[in-house]
Amino acid sequence: MSTNKPHKGVLKRFRITKTGKVKHKSANSKHLKSVKSPNRLRRLRKDKYVTTAEAKALELLLFRRLRGRSQPRAALKISPTPAQRKAAQAERKAAAKTAPKAKKTGWKKAPVV
Repeated sequence: MSTNKPHKGVLKRFRITKTGKVKHKSANSKHLKSVKSPNRLRRLRKDKYVTTAEAKALELLLFRRLRGRSQPRAALKISPTPAQRKAAQAERKAAAKTAPKAKKTGWKKAPVV
C-alpha cells in the first residue's frame, strides 16, 4: 500500500505554525523595490496567514489538519489517544448490548421465475 506524501512545492512555499495556521510570503516583494511606494513595501513585508478556504485546500496537499487566520484554536479536532479509543469502543459495545434489537423490516426480493 502506498503512503501519502506531502506536496513538495507547498512545503517549500508555506510554513505551518505550532497552532496550525499557515503562513506565506507575499508576492511582488523580491525585487524592483525602488518602483514601489513605502506603504506598499511595508504591507508586503508582513507575513500573511492564509484564509480558511485556502487552508482547507492545502490540507488535501499536505495530508494534515490546518486552520485559517479567522478560525479559533478549538477548530482543530485532536485525534484521540489509543486509550481513549478503547474506552469509547467499550462504551459503544455496552450501549449496543443494553439497547433492544430492532426487527429488520424492508422490501423482500421478488421470487425469480
